[in-house]
Amino acid sequence: MRVKRGFKARRRRNKVLKRAEGYRGSNSKCYITAVEKNDRALVYAYRDRKTKKREFRRLWTQRINAAARLNGTSYSKLMGALNKSSMELDRKVLADMAVNDPKGFSDVVSQLMS
Repeated sequence: MRVKRGFKARRRRNKVLKRAEGYRGSNSKCYITAVEKNDRALVYAYRDRKTKKREFRRLWTQRINAAARLNGTSYSKLMGALNKSSMELDRKVLADMAVNDPKGFSDVVSQLMS
């Protein structure tokens, strides 16, 4: 007996095409190319979730270093003093302070360096 798989196959294809909405040209219209583009997009998404963590840490380091130099010290000296102290501040919080609360950051630096 021949099975055409109409309903199940259509549902599976529509799921792929729904995920491909917004892609340019036939990448969002044709099932075959949509499958390829979806697979590639998932690979990029997985890879870039890891990359995003690296890039934010680099950004925080740059911001902390710039603010630390304005306060007469360097990033490495500041982080060394922070690790030796009992303060529980991470790079994300320090970078946010450096941008949005320079006076508070200066107070933290002076407390760490004394």
